[in-house]
Amino acid sequence: MEDVILTSIPIEKIQIGMRVSYSQTITDADIKAYAGLSGDHNPVHVNQEYAEESRYGRRLAHGLMSVGFFSALFGMRLPGPGCVYVSQNIQFKRPVYIDDTVTATAEVTDVCLKKKRVFFSTNCYVKNKIVISGDAEIYIP
Repeated sequence: MEDVILTSIPIEKIQIGMRVSYSQTITDADIKAYAGLSGDHNPVHVNQEYAEESRYGRRLAHGLMSVGFFSALFGMRLPGPGCVYVSQNIQFKRPVYIDDTVTATAEVTDVCLKKKRVFFSTNCYVKNKIVISGDAEIYIP
């Protein structure tokens, strides 16, 4: 098997309006793994009986799990390997549940060549509805 070599997009080639997306269906195993990784064992995420009695009626995925998909976009697609997160603001609009397919999108809103920064509008969707929105700033060394 050949090694896969990933390359970054040079900042000079990044243009306002460029857009990338990543989709993943949230599973029970994902939620359990994220709870173990993060230490967040909130019963609304990991306990079916508790979650059924909550205002949501069923278990929720951790919000930051979906936010983490932005990292996949930046680190693997645009700008690609080697970039570094500077900031991310987020607003949680709707819950994400087990078996929801989350589509994370990032769209370039500005490029600063002097500071080697790229700015993005970031959104996560489930069934074409925004569940998370925000903005990100990425540094390209």
